[in-house]
Amino acid sequence: MTEIDVLLDEMSPYQSRRVVVECDSHTTAAYLLDARERIRVPVWLANHEAAPRDSESSGLYRGQAPLMPEAYTKHPQGRPRFDPAALRAVWFEEGDGVALVDEEGLLAVIPGWAEADSGLPGYAREAIGRSAYAWELDSVKNQLWPRVVHAEAYWDWRRASGAWRSVQRTVLSHLNRRIGEPGHYWDVSDGHPPLLRVSERPPSEERPYTVLSTVGMCGQRMPTLDRYMADTSHHARVELALATTLPAHHAARIFRWIGAFPWRAVTWFGTGHTVKWLDNPEDRSMRGGAGAVLLLEDPSPLVTDPAHLPPDTSGLTFQGDPVRWLWIVPITRPEHLFAKEHDSATLVEKLAAEGRSWVLGR
Repeated sequence: MTEIDVLLDEMSPYQSRRVVVECDSHTTAAYLLDARERIRVPVWLANHEAAPRDSESSGLYRGQAPLMPEAYTKHPQGRPRFDPAALRAVWFEEGDGVALVDEEGLLAVIPGWAEADSGLPGYAREAIGRSAYAWELDSVKNQLWPRVVHAEAYWDWRRASGAWRSVQRTVLSHLNRRIGEPGHYWDVSDGHPPLLRVSERPPSEERPYTVLSTVGMCGQRMPTLDRYMADTSHHARVELALATTLPAHHAARIFRWIGAFPWRAVTWFGTGHTVKWLDNPEDRSMRGGAGAVLLLEDPSPLVTDPAHLPPDTSGLTFQGDPVRWLWIVPITRPEHLFAKEHDSATLVEKLAAEGRSWVLGR
């Protein structure tokens, strides 16, 4: 068997993706793996010997990098191996894509929308045109390079000592203005990004329920949005909120899994999305018969008392993007399936007709 050297092996900051760069005596290739160690995207980086005229079998998708055919490589006779000491990964802010950089600059980009099963590999500097193993980087470099520069600046900022405090102050100040004075404050992080806290706003004369809100989700853009829309800025940053009449410290448990969910599961949250409730014994007594949650930017159609409308949380921006609050509305498992079969708007109409409250515990 050919000996394989690992030139780079790095987890994403959110622990949901891993990039591995491997080199044998023939080729060098990069692999983007998911949290289960499955190859999501392979991308050829270079031949180190003469290229064949025709393509070989799709060994790249099995972790065995084939030689790129001569029509698709800048160096048909092969090029020297890459220096692992000069190779580094730059993760995108969202954590779903990664760029590889060496002493010559941008070597490869694996964007979040790339996927082997869909025939969408990453971009490579050595590639010409489009093949199953890599797409040409040169033709899109001007569009991708600013994103790489932004990603480096973002993680430099995140490593600065005051970065988290700036997010914290921004969100808490906004909540103070929009909802009222704070109560308890909990850390629901698990030791690595995204950093998350939960802030309590106790009941008041105008509001007979507690409002719980995440603090920190908006500090990083959510993954995968560029698969679905050209302009992601209006959907990229969210916080989650929950209205409840239950003891706040019990209800706040939901945020321990749902707050980090977009970056762990590599997905995004938007109004009308439904999420299956993570089954754990600690939550069962609190959630009652709920088996999922519905996320709504405006839960007012489910308000049973017009005097108690949801607080207006609009008006916050972070790094130029608007921040939207999505309210967590518990639903049953059959209602979750109903939303998937029809749509969330129809589910909201159904719940409103049944007089369902948006407040957990009522």
